[in-house]
Amino acid sequence: MNVLRRLGGSARNTDLAVALNVSEETVRRAVKALSEGGAVTRVHGGVYLVDVEGDPSFFSRITRHKKEKHRIAVAVSDYVKDGMCLFLDVGTTTAFVAEELRGHSDLTIATNSLGVAQALANHNGNKVYLLGGEMQQDERGTFGSLTEAQTRTFAFDLAILSADALSASAGFMFSNANEAQLGKVAAEVSAKVLMVVDHFKFETRAPHRGIAPEQVDTLVTDAPPDDGLARVLAEAGVNIELAGLSPKGGEDG
Repeated sequence: MNVLRRLGGSARNTDLAVALNVSEETVRRAVKALSEGGAVTRVHGGVYLVDVEGDPSFFSRITRHKKEKHRIAVAVSDYVKDGMCLFLDVGTTTAFVAEELRGHSDLTIATNSLGVAQALANHNGNKVYLLGGEMQQDERGTFGSLTEAQTRTFAFDLAILSADALSASAGFMFSNANEAQLGKVAAEVSAKVLMVVDHFKFETRAPHRGIAPEQVDTLVTDAPPDDGLARVLAEAGVNIELAGLSPKGGEDG
């Protein structure tokens, strides 16, 4: 637990094995026991502390709706081709996406997320750029004018963005004004924009408007939006992909 705290509250099993000088199998057994006791939450290949002191927001959110976020992440990985240039934000669903992208190679990734950088750096020939800016510990990421300026220097094939809320009346919304603004900047310099939003955020509210639906190419989610929201998204030209559902609408195996 102390090592995990020193590593910022999250780590891959391989990093923990090196830090503790034990085998990965020993780490996996320890992580499983801690997870069963509620002290940590497991994601593919790694672990997060639950309710880290001074860092409650991200770590409490990543434990919610894990199955739905994983399904979304698996679907998103199909949109990514080896060699692409990507932007990934600090969202908890995006953290699941980063884990799924470890199967790809030669990616160029710019991100303001510590977790995304940890997952993808020094792996499969990836180049990872952790954007500068003011660190906001509750989001485990960097924000501000420096972050936005560095984002504008890239030409992304795809921006993968999250949101805190989505409604027919206000579109994609965020709790953090800086996160809302950074998403807009990333969209401006991306050939395509993909939003990852689970259905629990549909028709909820957050204080800051973000990227306009008209700027979004695809929404990947885990359940269909209601008729009103679906109509607004369709009018904006947003393709909706239902993660984990077959073309006939049934659950995949």
